[in-house]
Amino acid sequence: MPYVVVLMECATCKRRNYATTKPEKRKTDKLVLKKYCSWCKKHQEHKETKK
Repeated sequence: MPYVVVLMECATCKRRNYATTKPEKRKTDKLVLKKYCSWCKKHQEHKETKK
């Protein structure tokens, strides 16, 4: 199964902090993860963005 690289953007400060992969089949679903934002200095929701 091929994977595609997606960038994760902080919902608060809008900085792109992380890159991760997801299966190409799930292209329609937007990925949302709670990750640590080094700019906000706390855990925030990070949403999938375009490259």
